Amino acid sequence: MFHANMFEGHHMFDMAPKSSENDSSKLKDDDYETKSGTETMEAQSGDDRDPSEQHPKKKRYHRHTQRQIQDMEAFFKECPHPDDKQRKELSRELGLEPLQVKFWFQNKRTQMKAQHERSENSILKAENERLRAENNRYKEALRNASCPNCGGPAALGEMSFDEQHLRIENVRLREEIDRISGIAAKYVGKPLSSLSNLSPHLPSRSLDLGVSNFGAQSGFVGEMFGATDLLRSVTGPTEEDKSMIVEIAVAAMEELMRMAQAGEPLWIQGENNTEMLNEEEYLRTFTRGIGPKPLGMRSEASRESAVVIMNHVNLVEILMDANQWSTIFCGIVSRAMTLEVLSTGVAGNYNGALQVMTAEFQLPSPIVPTRENYFVRYCKQHTDGTWAVVDVSLDSLRPSLLSKCRRRPSGCLIQELPNGYSKVVWVEHIEVDDRSVQNIYRPLVNSGLAFGAKRWVGTLDRQCERLASSMAINIPTGDLCVITTAEGRKSMLKLAERMVMSFCTGVGASTAHAWTTLSATGSDDVRVMTRKSMDDPGRPPGIVLSAATSFWIPVQSKRMFDFLRDENHRSEWDILSNGGEVQEMAHIANGRDPGNCVSLLRVNSANSSQSNMLILQESCTDSTGSYVIYAPVDISAMNIVLSGGDPDYVALLPSGFAILPDGPGYGSPGILDVGSGGSLLTVAFQILVDSVPTAKLSLGSVATVNSLIKCTVERIKAAVICDNA
Repeated sequence: MFHANMFEGHHMFDMAPKSSENDSSKLKDDDYETKSGTETMEAQSGDDRDPSEQHPKKKRYHRHTQRQIQDMEAFFKECPHPDDKQRKELSRELGLEPLQVKFWFQNKRTQMKAQHERSENSILKAENERLRAENNRYKEALRNASCPNCGGPAALGEMSFDEQHLRIENVRLREEIDRISGIAAKYVGKPLSSLSNLSPHLPSRSLDLGVSNFGAQSGFVGEMFGATDLLRSVTGPTEEDKSMIVEIAVAAMEELMRMAQAGEPLWIQGENNTEMLNEEEYLRTFTRGIGPKPLGMRSEASRESAVVIMNHVNLVEILMDANQWSTIFCGIVSRAMTLEVLSTGVAGNYNGALQVMTAEFQLPSPIVPTRENYFVRYCKQHTDGTWAVVDVSLDSLRPSLLSKCRRRPSGCLIQELPNGYSKVVWVEHIEVDDRSVQNIYRPLVNSGLAFGAKRWVGTLDRQCERLASSMAINIPTGDLCVITTAEGRKSMLKLAERMVMSFCTGVGASTAHAWTTLSATGSDDVRVMTRKSMDDPGRPPGIVLSAATSFWIPVQSKRMFDFLRDENHRSEWDILSNGGEVQEMAHIANGRDPGNCVSLLRVNSANSSQSNMLILQESCTDSTGSYVIYAPVDISAMNIVLSGGDPDYVALLPSGFAILPDGPGYGSPGILDVGSGGSLLTVAFQILVDSVPTAKLSLGSVATVNSLIKCTVERIKAAVICDNA
């Protein structure tokens, strides 16, 4: 009979057998930390045993080799709970019995748990001391309290009813906060059955994470055109999953805080002051998590910080509302939906809020696959006042999902600043199978700029400036083109926001879109898509044909952006302007960069028999990308908007350009980074081909839009490449 005890360590141990009654007792903690081997107990047979002798069972120790220990340690980091097949394979490689491998992993897990409990005990002791000191301060303050009316010493009985009620309410709210943000952390590592026994000890008015269901909150951005795989197949969590989700969320919050605040060796300096995650150190530091990286996936990890013009309360609200989050980050989030709210938070804010979501992340190009995620989002206010919002994938709860992307703990820390601004530290940690990305976008995607923290922070900073400009007052009146009335500015910015969101959600490779390639000659093929517009006051009724193409152009991103947004160059590429003079009629600056603005342009037709045309245009840029988006607008409708009228009834079909750097180059601060000195340009048009929604799309319409987009591309190349040379 074998009884194996294998403990990690490198010290020698006593080889002598023990004859006391303690032979069958459990080993002490020191044994867990020092022994590394297999202990085998053997008894002599009846034939060999001398009846006059009473020898105890003899113990024989098999010490593991250094290589065996190292290999099992490395495997433990990836998978602390190997199954039978993995144990057999590991034992065959190391020359051990499967039972020896099994006991080694059992004892290693026990050792790690003991270390974790000792560490947790130290933290709890320190917290207890802090609370004791705080309690003593409160007692001292009560002894020295004075009556607000007479100035004499105050007795506790003199406390007003309202004050007593507020104190009781404050205690209740503290208990709710502690439950939401701390209960799961306290029970991390315990079996789920232990969580079900907590409810009798909780306050009667506490939020019930296992029961509360506030229904699915839809936060779709854009429209659903066709079948999707992940986002439509996922449903809300089951009752059995909810306790596990709480545990996963709290562990993710702990990891995010450490990832956002740690320095070396977890984050190491790369080229040009960029930060890179040390993968080996990450695996050593975070033993818990969502499991090892799946086969075929590549890791992306990045961290970025910035000070943004928005207070922490509004930032948290945006991140916790799927509609607002999708609107602010419409260039990154093509669709998002809240499947179920497990907790709405306490004390009238989002502290402790917990919700299960799905989202689709994109680049503004129809040839770059989107990334779909099923995740939980958890918000918490920490003791120092810092807010944190973390996402982590829940793929482990849905093994049937064939996801090509998953989010390790990712999100942001938000610190309130005295001037009303906020300091944001953003962490993105993704594992993705992106082997289907086309070659011209691969350097950008592999660098982490396409979906990394820098893009999220750059977009947030630009959008915060935009929101601040919409609320600006005392606009200087020196420029005749500047809109000075607050109502007119807000209406025009709201209309431009809808135009930008419609363009961004319609230009990507979302699984909600059904793009058709017109030819198959290369990456710059034109892709088309049709949809029917009915009963939507924001779009003209009929059949809308969308066309888009992406290609590389040997012109720097900033140069490309400045050329396309300049009305003086518009006639060089805009076929629809028919060579007419373009004049800016109204202008709203919405950021520190002069390229961030909303303009109303008038095209003065060269042909006197044709009426003049108005174009609404928004141009925006940050360190990771730029957009120039425009749409023809009706003159009478724009007069209403400029007077402060409702912009929701203005029909728009936006077209435009998305400009990205072609790789991870490093330019000057505030200037678009470039790779080899070129740009990745996406050109997209939307055209109403028939005002009757029930009409069929003709091949002539497709040929027309194909010619239009290719002619525009040729004009742009001819203008900017020659000028750049």
